[in-house]
This record gives sequence, C-alpha cells and structure tokens, in this order.
Amino acid sequence: MNESGPVLSPPPVSDSAKAATHLLPWLVAVAFFMESLDTTILNTAVPAISAALGVTPLSMKAVLASYTLSLAVFIPISGWMADRFGTRRVFASAIGLFTLGSFLCGISGNIHLLVACRVLQGCGGAMMVPVGRLTLVRTFAKSDLLRTMSFVSIPALVAPMLGPIAGGLIVGYLHWRFIFFLNIPIGLVGLILVYLHLPDYREENTPPLDLVGLILFGSGIALLSYVLEIFGEHTLSSREMSGLLLLSLALLAGYGVHARSLEFPLLQLRLFSIRTFRASVSGSFFTRLGIGGVPFLLPLLYQVGLGFTPIQSGLLVMPQALAAMSMKAIMPRLLSRIGYRGVLVSNTIILGILLMVFATIGLHTPVWAIVLQAFLYGAFTSLQYSSMNTLVYADITEKDTSSASSIASTMQQMSISFGVATAGLATAFFVPSTHNDPAQMIQGIHKALIALGVLTIISTVVFRSLKTGDGDDVSQHKAIHAG
Repeated sequence: MNESGPVLSPPPVSDSAKAATHLLPWLVAVAFFMESLDTTILNTAVPAISAALGVTPLSMKAVLASYTLSLAVFIPISGWMADRFGTRRVFASAIGLFTLGSFLCGISGNIHLLVACRVLQGCGGAMMVPVGRLTLVRTFAKSDLLRTMSFVSIPALVAPMLGPIAGGLIVGYLHWRFIFFLNIPIGLVGLILVYLHLPDYREENTPPLDLVGLILFGSGIALLSYVLEIFGEHTLSSREMSGLLLLSLALLAGYGVHARSLEFPLLQLRLFSIRTFRASVSGSFFTRLGIGGVPFLLPLLYQVGLGFTPIQSGLLVMPQALAAMSMKAIMPRLLSRIGYRGVLVSNTIILGILLMVFATIGLHTPVWAIVLQAFLYGAFTSLQYSSMNTLVYADITEKDTSSASSIASTMQQMSISFGVATAGLATAFFVPSTHNDPAQMIQGIHKALIALGVLTIISTVVFRSLKTGDGDDVSQHKAIHAG
C-alpha cells in the first residue's frame, strides 16, 4: 500500500518467480535493442529504398522523421498507460505494435504507406523503453537496480553501432525489406515471453488522463523534434524555422502553466525539485549535446577523411560495444567506492577529453591506436549512461515511478535529437561543404570534435550540484563506507 492507493505486488517468491526475475532484464534488453537498432539501421538503406519506391532520397526524410515524431508524442503517456492497464499488457502491446508496424513497413509499396507504418512502429517503440524501465524499477530493489540497469543499457549502446553495418549487409546481400522483417521473429518471441514472465503492476485508482496536457506537451515536443530533425536543411527559411521553434516553446510553456494547476498532470514537473532526479535528467540532456554527435562525426572522419570503407568504419566502432559490455562488471564497484557525484563529475570530464583525443586521429594514425581510443570511449560512455539512468530513481517514491520514467525517456529522446542537431551545427561551421579535399575534411572534423569535447566538459556543472551521499541507496556507497 502506498500513498496513492494500493499497488499489486508481485507474487510470493517461488522457483518460477525467481526464473522470471532473472529473465526480465533480458526481455527488456531485447526490446531496447529492437527500438535502438531501428533508429540507425534504416539510414544506410535510404538510397536503396528511395530508388525502389521511385522517390528522391530527400523524400525519405519523412520516413525517418515520422518515427521520431511518433516517439516524442507517445512517450509522455506511457507511464499513465502502464498504471491504468498494467505493465504486462502495455509492454506486450508495445512489442506487438512495433512488430506489426515492422511487417507493414516491409510490405509497403509507396512512400505514403511507409510513413504511416513508421508512425505505428513509433507508437510501439515509445512504450517499450519507459514501461520496460518502470517494470525493472518496481521489480528490483534499489540496491540491485544499478547492476540490472547497466545490463539493460548495453543494447542501447551496441545497437547504434551495429545499425549501419547491419543495414549495409542487408541491402548489399538481401533486400531492403529485410531491415523491417528482421524485427518480426524477435518480436514474436518477445511477446510470448512477456505474457509468460513479465510482472504485471498497475495502480487500482488511476487518475483520468490529462488530455489538455497531452495536446500541449505532445504537440510542443513533436514540433520541436521536427525542427531539430530538419535542422541545417534548406527546405525552410530561417524565419520559418524560428517561427516553428517559438511556437513549440510556447506550447511547452503553456503545458508548464497548465500542469501547475492540476493535481494529476500528464507529467509531474514537481519531480524536478528532487536534486538527484533534476541532476540526472538535465545532466543526461546536456551531456548528450556533446557526445551525441560522435556517431555522426566518426564515420565521416573514417570514411571521407581517412578513406576507409563503410564496413571498415563500422568495425572501428565495434570496440565501443565490447567496452560497454566489459564495463558492466566494473561499474557497480566504481559507484560503490566513489559515489554518483564523484563518478559523474570525473567521468564527464574524461569523456570530453576523449572527444578531443579523437581529434588527433589522422592519415598516419595506426589502427591499433584508433581501436584503443574507441574501446576507452565505449567504456566511459557506458559508465556515464548507466549512472545517469539509475540515479533518476534514487529518491523517487513508488507512486512517482511512472511519471519519472516517462519524463526521463522523453528527455532522453529529445537529447538525442538535440545531440544530432549540435553535431550538425558543428559540422556546418567547421567542415567544408565540399568533400574533395580529405585533409580539409579531417581538419574540420577535428575542430568539431574539440568543440563538442569542450561542451561535454562544461556539462559537469550540472553534476556538481549533487552532494556526496546522493544515490547511495542505489550504489551501496553508504554501506561500504559504514562497514
């Protein structure tokens, strides 16, 4: 029983319940992998799909943007949906919608149908990440949350690295439709396992859905995502872009005013008064402004600047995935020894320095040095993301976990868009528009990486607001030093 009403508790611990608990992180991790992979694998296939559908490559922007906009609109209601209908039903529905959307995308015969099916895909993807996190938070004790979240975050790091390689191989050796069909067997297996093993949590007395808040916040976020999606393009004038940006900010400000007048708004903005929540969510947002552009800049450096093939470029990024997996065993020990404040402040500085070290890669840099830098960057990025994702729930009560998960997922999605936009701005400012001279390209990317590294280091200001004991219940830092 909590303050907002009774919550269904998991059944008494049995052998089957223990097995389900061990399987749960795998279920959520697979869902995260599907959602993360889908956002990157399609980029490689844009020329092939546009040619097959008889449209220009520029028209494919709608296929990419429709998914992002759908995520931005539907993530905010994921917490309310889970409370109202139960985590098992909503999570299963999310996987089902995503799988159905993937199938329909794969059989689409024109660009308009493909865009509509991508929206359906986005509806499912919007629910998978926040509801998956919510289920983990309600299943595991805070002392076990770090280990579980660090495991689940690995697919989100690996998938964007595998996406370009997988997309290139599928287009080269199979057919572009298999990019979507790839999700079908994974989704079907996931559906069966969810119904068998996923715990079902729900609130018995769920407040009514804040429809006005959904319209204000959803339209504001969607419009802002659209502006960031087309950032740097010449399809709209600067005046039109500025007008859309101001309109999106006005809608979001309107939601802020509206939320203060309600007891149960769509998103509980009062959670930002909690220091750990505020630092983790805002810190994650500002940190990704710097490191979010790396997946965009490094392939450009390797392929256009250094002359590597797309496959070679992808293989040079793979050490980041290996490092992310290897960091899983070390991460709990680091946080338990140093605490969240020490890890996040120092690790953010290290990431900024590593970005600047990438700016030393040139035509004569040995491959082993590039691989080593990629491995180190992957390890510290994994530590950063897992630390920020678990600190979100350090001081959140059970009745606020749904709203906290929705806010964190919404801000994370927005930070990805802002990160790409920041990288695009840095590229437009430093990198020459013509790719004829590799030396100029390398020099321009180096300057962009240095700028993003400085921006990342500046973001440590957010984490300095944390206090020494913040997050100890999650990291077990208190128990070690007390013992």
